[in-house]
Amino acid sequence: MSDGLEQELRDRLLASPQDLLADRDVMRALVATHEAETGANVIDIRGRAMQALETRLNRLEATHESVIAAAYDNQSGVAIVHRAVLALLEAADLPDLVGRLQSDTAPLLRIETLRLVVEGTHDIDWPEDTLITPEGAIDSILQAGRRTPRGDDIVLRPALVLTRPLHGRSVGSEALLPLDLGSNMPRAMLLMGSADAARFMPAHGTDLLRFFAQVFRMVLLDRLRR
Repeated sequence: MSDGLEQELRDRLLASPQDLLADRDVMRALVATHEAETGANVIDIRGRAMQALETRLNRLEATHESVIAAAYDNQSGVAIVHRAVLALLEAADLPDLVGRLQSDTAPLLRIETLRLVVEGTHDIDWPEDTLITPEGAIDSILQAGRRTPRGDDIVLRPALVLTRPLHGRSVGSEALLPLDLGSNMPRAMLLMGSADAARFMPAHGTDLLRFFAQVFRMVLLDRLRR
């Protein structure tokens, strides 16, 4: 029997040595003890290699967890947008479609505001929930704070004082989704607002928002023809 080890513990270690190797804390303690015994002037290459491998393993595990978290977030985002799209398709007419944006669709998207912004009327009887703005207002809103315009690109940014009256409340970040309704139709845009200042940031992807905007555009044009 080895000094310092009870027979039962010794038997367990000999029967399952892999359990000892799998325990990082135990292995780290053993390596530290070995290095202490060899002295400060002796470099244990095996110990250094183990530390390097452990650091690399920790980085790989962190990367793996980040990839899984990103995949989960993306899958969750797709499911949220799909539910919101289904809500749009259920709208019976134009007033119902526009009215659903703030009351039903915004909560599905987990945002605080979702409004349809239109320039002028173009002889269209827009529902009361539509935000009517003067000609040229949408371009001014989209380009606010930027040196050069970006056409009809989706804009993600911290919320501006300029758009607070459109949101009807204070929000932390906003998404602006331009809508091309075709010739002889007014300029239009979907405006989203979130209380979370990090929800809509310029570096974020816009694929899901673009899909939502395209579906809304088609549904809107269909309801306008009825």
